[in-house]
Amino acid sequence: MRVGWSAIGTAALLAVGVIGLEAAEPAHTIRLWSGPGPGDGPAKGPEKDQSKPGEGLVAGKPLIRLGNVWEPTLSVYKPAPEKDTGASVLVCPGGGYHILALDLEGTEVCEWLNSIGVTGVVLKYRVPRREGREKHEPALQDAQRALGLLRQHSKEWGLDSGRIGVLGFSAGGHLAAALSNNHGQRTYPRVDAADDLSCRPDFSVLVYPAYLTDEKKGDTVSPELPVTTNTPPTFIVISQDDPVRVENVLGYVGELQRKKVPVELHLYPKGGHGYGLRRTELPVTAWPLPAAEWLRQNQWLRRP
Repeated sequence: MRVGWSAIGTAALLAVGVIGLEAAEPAHTIRLWSGPGPGDGPAKGPEKDQSKPGEGLVAGKPLIRLGNVWEPTLSVYKPAPEKDTGASVLVCPGGGYHILALDLEGTEVCEWLNSIGVTGVVLKYRVPRREGREKHEPALQDAQRALGLLRQHSKEWGLDSGRIGVLGFSAGGHLAAALSNNHGQRTYPRVDAADDLSCRPDFSVLVYPAYLTDEKKGDTVSPELPVTTNTPPTFIVISQDDPVRVENVLGYVGELQRKKVPVELHLYPKGGHGYGLRRTELPVTAWPLPAAEWLRQNQWLRRP
């Protein structure tokens, strides 16, 4: 286990493209399912941004809180050819499994990934929670399907099928952890050849992840996260004043340690929750720099 604390200035963040980025259009957007997702019926109304003007700003800027997602998709954002390393990351926005912070924890993340030569893939998974089902069940089905589709299309889209990671925020961090620990078999009936391919991420990045442990049971790891020696190497960021509780992460890190899974934890005194990649005066918002260094050190950013 490696534990790090870091504080980086604006100039360093500019060097890795965390701020000052231009919006890009996805190279590919595909639906995960040809009809309703497993266990779902017809859509109950249209998708809608549930943000209200001036409410809940992050770093002084608004964000998209997308709700009522019934047709999940993956959208592929490619880096410039001269930067492309072949690595890719499935990005899982957070939102408590009620909404998706689609830009703050989705498209803006892909812009940063592109700046370090990584293809970013936004997973627009199903929300809100479905009545009578576990909070994460439809989302995990979507994530497993998405990983298989990425590997199926890897040659076509210029991806290295052996360097596909997952990155999630808050509830999306829980989803990334669930995918990292539930890849032995699909949680839905086989659809096509994409479901015959591995849905195990090669690495996992969890940013202020939620729901990793059960506070009522002494912060034991949540049962839907069966950590094994085959759980992928993991990078985690959280602050001590995060309302999801730092113990939530420490319990999970302890289980990774017991299973000898490589893990790097960056723990900051202040930062709260829900900052995404938007830079403020708080050192925690500089987390993309050590994350990029972790990716480099582990050879996931090597050039093909």
